[in-house]
Amino acid sequence: MGAIFGAGIGLAFYPLDAWYIFPLMVLAGAFGGWIWAMIPAFLKVRFGTNEILVSLMLVYVAEQMLASVSLGLLKNPEGFGFPGSRNLQSYDSAHNAELIAGSGMHWGVVAAFIAVIFAYVLLNRHMLGFHIRLTGEAPRAAKFAGVNPARLILFCLGMSGMLAGLAGMFEVSGPAGQVSIDFNVGYGFTAIIVAFLGRLHPVGILLAGFLMALTYIGGEIAQSQLGLPAAAIQVFQGMLLFFLLAFDLLTNYRIRAARNEVA
Repeated sequence: MGAIFGAGIGLAFYPLDAWYIFPLMVLAGAFGGWIWAMIPAFLKVRFGTNEILVSLMLVYVAEQMLASVSLGLLKNPEGFGFPGSRNLQSYDSAHNAELIAGSGMHWGVVAAFIAVIFAYVLLNRHMLGFHIRLTGEAPRAAKFAGVNPARLILFCLGMSGMLAGLAGMFEVSGPAGQVSIDFNVGYGFTAIIVAFLGRLHPVGILLAGFLMALTYIGGEIAQSQLGLPAAAIQVFQGMLLFFLLAFDLLTNYRIRAARNEVA
């Protein structure tokens, strides 16, 4: 949704060349992610639904909306009927270009580092972060302490949606270049693995993100040079998560053989 909103703003100004177009795309991308995250947030607060399941199901809805705008609203009028928007890489005012040529680093990388610092300070050095952790671990205790869990749920999901929307906007305006049917490559689901590998800690998530990035890059090289199927890298990523869950289980419990006592 961040990609749709951000690219929509950039394409609405095409072919105008102005410095304020990209900042507007950033705001639009953040707003798109925020408004989409408010759906599971409202359902969680109002009806007590599971925010993980609701947000995961909304991914498929967002994918269909992405395909719809690729074939309709944002379709390139000069694309000879092919689905997809104009290429934002050829539109300087809306292009998220590399900061250092050949490095692959763009403004999305800068935003990711800023988000990590902000999240670390908020969760570990601020009273609001303590309230967030308290609400997540013991909601009833948080209520007795005077914390409003509903307000914190809206805040957390809203901030998460904004960051996800920014990620989509930076991706569509940079490496991807255009809104297309196959724009989504599963980064959202990979983020779940990254969060668990990072132990839900901002710095750990940053390091886990680097690890998963290496699996994507290594997987592409393995496909081209070794002829491995694309599903092999997905199997490896899934195994990382299962091994991590098994590690947590065996840390807290142990397997012990015991005989049944005879009555």
